Amino acid sequence: MQNSYIYALTGRGQDELRSGATTLSPSELELLIRIDGVLTIGQIKAGMPAMTGETFTSTFQRLRDRYLLTVAEEDPFSEQFKTQMNRLDLSVAEAEADSGAMSLKKAGYYVSIAHKRGPTRPLAPGEVLYAIVVEDEPILAKFIQSYLSFEGFHVRLAGNRAEVIAEFRKTPIPNLILLDVMLPDADGFDILLRLRQHPALKNVPVIMLTGKSTREAVIKGLASGADGYVTKPFEADALMRAVRTVVGLPEDPGASKDVWVNKGAKS
Repeated sequence: MQNSYIYALTGRGQDELRSGATTLSPSELELLIRIDGVLTIGQIKAGMPAMTGETFTSTFQRLRDRYLLTVAEEDPFSEQFKTQMNRLDLSVAEAEADSGAMSLKKAGYYVSIAHKRGPTRPLAPGEVLYAIVVEDEPILAKFIQSYLSFEGFHVRLAGNRAEVIAEFRKTPIPNLILLDVMLPDADGFDILLRLRQHPALKNVPVIMLTGKSTREAVIKGLASGADGYVTKPFEADALMRAVRTVVGLPEDPGASKDVWVNKGAKS
């Protein structure tokens, strides 16, 4: 592994982030998210102090062995960018912060990650699943409610702190929570941490659904206990695949993949 090399995601690597389900370990996923075709391996490694050098090297090699990474092709723009960085004598920490400011939404990029909670099974006849959608944009909330209803969910909506508290206190306990990060009077990451400490709700699958799509935000959500992370704008089918994955529903082979939602999402 050459620390001065710059790596980018292969098509398979991008599919791993977009598929709605992943088999990667947390360390593999954290590293894959940080590969951006701009920072060198040495800079990325320096930005992950919690991971030992040995673990970083073995994790990196596993991603390469699965053909998820490839050496990035040099281009004049990236070369100019590196030259400017050297001229300004940016520290490694500043370079990492700059990388974090690069949104995964560039060029239509989005992230859809979901971890499987249990065995896959179809709904039994008459069975109803319950979901809480925490989203402050009414039109988007209604759209998601409609899609989840098609999947057999009874959906409750919450758009601010008071509504979130009220819905979380209701019974039955939901089978799924879709959680926005940017609420008018609350922070979705804080809500997630409180959910994971709640005796009755700590095991409910949670998918973060948000316009905050920096690598740091994705890592923060997954590290805080989210089962999935889907960024806005998103493909409706990508969200539904993530929902089926975390809840354990079988995949819908006839699902459409070309409905983009919330193109003007707030960041």
